[in-house]
Amino acid sequence: MAKKIQVKQLKSSIKKPKNQKRTLEALGLKRIGQVVKHEATANILGMIDKVKHLVSTQEA
Repeated sequence: MAKKIQVKQLKSSIKKPKNQKRTLEALGLKRIGQVVKHEATANILGMIDKVKHLVSTQEA
């Protein structure tokens, strides 16, 4: 079973490229301060890497 990772949105997606906005949506993040949990798969980690300046992560 893969590790769980907790992702929290820290900054707004306003004035960011559309691909970064779509990545946040795909992660399930809609507003600042929202926290979602995902399994730490390669796909999820790649998405987090694309928007690492907008989110924070920690092990759940």
